[in-house]
Amino acid sequence: MAFFFREDRGYDMSRRLTGFDRYRQLMSFYALRWVIVNLITVSGALPLAIGIWISIASSSLLVLVPASILGGMIFGPFLAGMYDSILRGLRDAPGKWQAHWKRSWVQNWKSSFLPGGILGFLTGMFAFMLYLLWSAQALAGWGTLLIYLVSVALFLWVNTLFWPQLVLFEQSNAIRLKNAVLFTIRHFGRVAGAVVIQLIFLLVLVLFAPWTLIVIPFLGFWFTLFVAQFRIYDALNEALQIEAQFIPLEGDPWRVSPLDEKNAEEA
Repeated sequence: MAFFFREDRGYDMSRRLTGFDRYRQLMSFYALRWVIVNLITVSGALPLAIGIWISIASSSLLVLVPASILGGMIFGPFLAGMYDSILRGLRDAPGKWQAHWKRSWVQNWKSSFLPGGILGFLTGMFAFMLYLLWSAQALAGWGTLLIYLVSVALFLWVNTLFWPQLVLFEQSNAIRLKNAVLFTIRHFGRVAGAVVIQLIFLLVLVLFAPWTLIVIPFLGFWFTLFVAQFRIYDALNEALQIEAQFIPLEGDPWRVSPLDEKNAEEA
């Protein structure tokens, strides 16, 4: 499946490639399933989006806070499922996306409530602040805009490194945050690039809204999350030993990766 590039039939898709060729390989294998999982994730985000919209329309913080927290708690397990699907693709995990998504929901729904509630609350606050900046009679100063953008970037940074750990390992939130800080110190360039990619995507969505809302069901979550995780995955795998801890079980008919399928076809 070509996406933002021309399909090249000459590429060897039976082995794990590197660099941009790896990006193309992953898109060929997993883009369709990620679009489907994205649609499910968007449906899980609707309560949060509706709550924020009602809060902004009524200009009420009293509505915003509980609506954002509750909506975020509902959204949390869906977002975990999206991250789980992307990470499984990055490590070429065998199996079908339906089984992966169900397993992610069973494993992560409880642990996703608190992070989801915090995520929802912060998302609501950022949206409300953006509304105030947008509707103000006087233009906001550069200092105010810079503080706002830095705050959003820090929010994206936490999400980029926190949620992968949530879906991969059972550990406390404090350890996840500690790991995020240590990983960022060691791989600052990779992490900064991943955050900037997501920030640019958000800016495009906001600046060209409402027309950009059309792409959310198809690109809304999965594409930027995939590109961000793709940028840091090799370093993340080295630091957390992801692939070493997820070994396929022999004899399981569901555990066949796209690479295995390609090799089987050639054989």
